[in-house]
Amino acid sequence: MKILLLVHSFNSLSQRLFVELRENGHEVSVEFDINDQTSIEAIELFQPELIIAPFLKRAIPEEIWHNTTCLIVHPGPPGDRGPSALDWAILNGEKEWGVTVLEANDIMDGGDIWASQTFPMRTASKGSIYRQEVTDAAVSATLQAVEYFISGNFQPQPQNQFVENFNMGPHQLMTQQDRSINWGKDSQELVLRKMNSADGFPGVLDDLCGRELFQYDAHPENVLSGEPGSIIAYSGDAICRATSDGKAVWIGHLRDKKSSHPFKLPATTVLSEIINTIPRSDTGGSYREISYREVDGVGILSFPFYNGAMGQEKCRELRTAYREAKTRDTRAIILLGGEDYWSNGMDLNRIEAADSPADESWENINAMDDLALEIMQTERQITISALQGNAGAGGVFLARAADLLWARTGVVLNPHYKDMGNLYGSEYWSYLLPRYAGTNNADSIMSQRLPMGVREANRLGLVDNLYGNDRDQFVEETITRALKLINHDDFNRQLEEKNARREKDETIRPLASYREEELDKMRLNFYGFDPSYHIARYNFIHKVHKSRTPVTLAIHRRVNPGIKPDG
Repeated sequence: MKILLLVHSFNSLSQRLFVELRENGHEVSVEFDINDQTSIEAIELFQPELIIAPFLKRAIPEEIWHNTTCLIVHPGPPGDRGPSALDWAILNGEKEWGVTVLEANDIMDGGDIWASQTFPMRTASKGSIYRQEVTDAAVSATLQAVEYFISGNFQPQPQNQFVENFNMGPHQLMTQQDRSINWGKDSQELVLRKMNSADGFPGVLDDLCGRELFQYDAHPENVLSGEPGSIIAYSGDAICRATSDGKAVWIGHLRDKKSSHPFKLPATTVLSEIINTIPRSDTGGSYREISYREVDGVGILSFPFYNGAMGQEKCRELRTAYREAKTRDTRAIILLGGEDYWSNGMDLNRIEAADSPADESWENINAMDDLALEIMQTERQITISALQGNAGAGGVFLARAADLLWARTGVVLNPHYKDMGNLYGSEYWSYLLPRYAGTNNADSIMSQRLPMGVREANRLGLVDNLYGNDRDQFVEETITRALKLINHDDFNRQLEEKNARREKDETIRPLASYREEELDKMRLNFYGFDPSYHIARYNFIHKVHKSRTPVTLAIHRRVNPGIKPDG
């Protein structure tokens, strides 16, 4: 079918649905919901048989849903209606939640239900639950609804019966007052629920050190304690604030409401003027961005960096941890990343906030290159990048620096730099991509600007293996596969062949020459006359809404729909 995705922005859920629908053989185009007339024009151009809205912030005009079936993906179970659905579920401590695919009509979220799926809630941030449970449930329910639509004889269920069954109904947009923290009374558990309900956006606003700051990235601390609300320690990027029940929470990121940099930054960066007056905690409690463990000869390095961003300091810290892992008596090292993201490359927030974004970009990309080189020069172990979460830009090629790249089936990759002002990219991609995917596939991968599912990535040679839907099962199976690999009779031969291949490749063309060529192009991106990278980064960080849908997504707006432009 011809399916139009009508979206506020092309977020993680929209990208996953885009990938899955195309994998199922549908012709999918995307239109940003900028205004009524633009959306109506898109429908006239594309003539879709079905419209799906996985992420909208306003109602679909009657002129659209009256003439074409529109399915809304709502992040709540049947009967739930209104904004801030997931926020309220987290704040209210719901044990089970869900996703509903319903038909648009004149009642907000009140249309007939085509499909739904529920899931158990876990203690986690809104962003994490959205990227994991909500996205998985939404994909499953939406694909089911599409099949019902294709059948032509399905009758969706009226929603009014669910309101009665689930004791639900419309709720209001959650405000800062709803999540306001009373540090003198609120327990650790309640503080975490309030902060988790706001993570990603908008954060919990609080008066801290005489400033109005939005707080994000909260984690429990059960050893340290102090006067409720006070900052009792810091560790890495995070500060620790005491709660009323003798416990505390780590807060990893802050956003200054009145700063010239109104976006998230590490908490210790925002509070840099007073951080030296706060005790440092070397243990960091539960707030550990890098951790290492071993299972029977397999080293496992986890690095769940916030939003997958890897600034120069994070790259250096991870390189240090990796170098230490290489000295261990292991035969394989698994680079596990985080649950939500493996890596999204450079930390654009830190770059935007720097005195010289060009200099910070240069230091960041060189630190990433150093890390990639460290991984490629591992001689004593087989290295495995295991992607349980998504990866983008330089993060994809950092993962490809390992000998093997394994991915969970629901992962989405964005292996391109062009949307960030036509960045050339580094992380030795010009060596790694042809090495694993071949020259033709490498050109195809780097020329497009579309999200890629791991099935396509596997077909192109970018990913070596894919398996598992559940993240916990994926991690367990990854360890099992690694153990089988290192205990196989021909493991030593594989290790020797790997090192011989690297040595041969080095004699043909040294890695240093690939890096030099890539960085020559990146230097022009950062310091050259063309400001495209700096403009694109600014627009991304400051969330400047696009005035039009790129033709890479909106195939209905291409002059020749059969051509895939790379611009």
